[in-house]
Amino acid sequence: MSQISEKELSALNDLLTEEELLIRKFQMLAEHTDDQEISAKFTEISNKHQGHYNSLFAQLS
Repeated sequence: MSQISEKELSALNDLLTEEELLIRKFQMLAEHTDDQEISAKFTEISNKHQGHYNSLFAQLS
């Protein structure tokens, strides 16, 4: 595996932070709506961002 530069590491950190924020945001929205269809969509979006987060995090190992 090639070394990650400080600039790349910083960018990965920024992206991880953004994805984490989106995960929490859509989880919160899913929990605070009474419409089950909308809640399911918010959960789906949150899960998609969790996948993005996991992929980015895997770049660090």
